[in-house]
Amino acid sequence: MDISFALTGKGYVIVAADTTAARSIVKMKVDEDKIKVLSPHLLMAYSGEPGDTVQFSEYIERNLRLYQIRNTYALRPPSAASWIRRALADSLRSRRPYAVNLLVGGYDTSTHTPHLYWIDYLGTMSEVPFAAHGYGAYFALSLLDRYHDPEATLEEGLATLRRCLDEVAKRLVVNPEKYKVKIVDKDGVREVEL
Repeated sequence: MDISFALTGKGYVIVAADTTAARSIVKMKVDEDKIKVLSPHLLMAYSGEPGDTVQFSEYIERNLRLYQIRNTYALRPPSAASWIRRALADSLRSRRPYAVNLLVGGYDTSTHTPHLYWIDYLGTMSEVPFAAHGYGAYFALSLLDRYHDPEATLEEGLATLRRCLDEVAKRLVVNPEKYKVKIVDKDGVREVEL
């Protein structure tokens, strides 16, 4: 049961994911990092089947790094998201598809704009101002629709995210104890505490 949220603002993308690793009714771990830093200005939150998520995220991380080594520059967020979507769609047509849902967020240093992409396990991709995956999406999307402001400062964006986390804590029967929150902006990727 994975929960992940993301939203954009004026020059940043905030991505949050719960840190619980569970299977059925068993909680195995409470410090799992479900947000993979792919490059200095790109990160990806993943959710889905435990083995698939780790394997696919590492595959994406290594291939984007290989591209950067071969070409001396990293892929920009729109290009990286398209490549990730294609890799997921190709796996869907293989014998062993990945059951992974993704939120890809990045900051384009050439155009100075934040980008957020919602990608599901079927390889469907959409650029969105805010997104959520998992059971938390049932509660958070309406809040994000109401309170999201594309011109919000970082503090206002974190307040909107806090509102979503509080709503999930209040309404979801099985509430995750902790979330990891990472921000990507012109200065790169950093982790913050809420």
